[in-house]
Amino acid sequence: MRLAKYLAQSGIGSRREACRLIEAGRITLNGKIAKHTDPIRLDSSLNCLDSIELDGTAIAKAEILAYWIFNKAVGTDCRLLEQDETSLIHLLPKVPRLYPVGRLDKDSRGLLLLTNDGELTHKLMHPSFAHSKTYHVRLDRPFTDDFVEQMASGVSFKDMQTLPCQVRRLSSDSFEIVLTQGLNRQIRRMASALGYKVIDLQRVALMTLTLEALAEGEMRPLTPQEIAVLKAAVTI
Repeated sequence: MRLAKYLAQSGIGSRREACRLIEAGRITLNGKIAKHTDPIRLDSSLNCLDSIELDGTAIAKAEILAYWIFNKAVGTDCRLLEQDETSLIHLLPKVPRLYPVGRLDKDSRGLLLLTNDGELTHKLMHPSFAHSKTYHVRLDRPFTDDFVEQMASGVSFKDMQTLPCQVRRLSSDSFEIVLTQGLNRQIRRMASALGYKVIDLQRVALMTLTLEALAEGEMRPLTPQEIAVLKAAVTI
């Protein structure tokens, strides 16, 4: 197994974060500064036969992969900061150790995927994979059909140009939008560029996953079928 993949499965973060730690020289393998190309030796029970440390502290063995869905409320911060009482970290179970795949702004709500699967996290977050995320958005006032067409065609703000996307009206002041980009506060900035303010933003789907009847502030593990369907969709 590659070192970065093993580190991600050990719960230290995504594969990208693991790569940063390796590049920074903070990971040692059998007493030597580790390289990206270093393989990890596993026995028949998938136990690591090597000594791996982060900043001189031994890294625990890779965890059993877990996948949960969480319905985030407004006011919860997705950054995992122990000192922040609004942080998501205070709502997560101690075991298994989970982290969110991407973020929702503190003033947004809805679906978050929680996992310790660094490989899946990488595939879902990397822009080249272009996986879909669906949102329901309410604005500060009714909008025109021209607004829908402009949002769907792509919007320019500052030095950014958003990609074309799917947009459909839900009511006089709300719409559904399906994005494959992941720009910072993208929907809010798109609406602002067209003269509107977002007053409610909810993620209702991530690829094949939906909130269904999950109450706000609650979480649950994915079913084996949901995991299989999600992984199959990621590999397409």
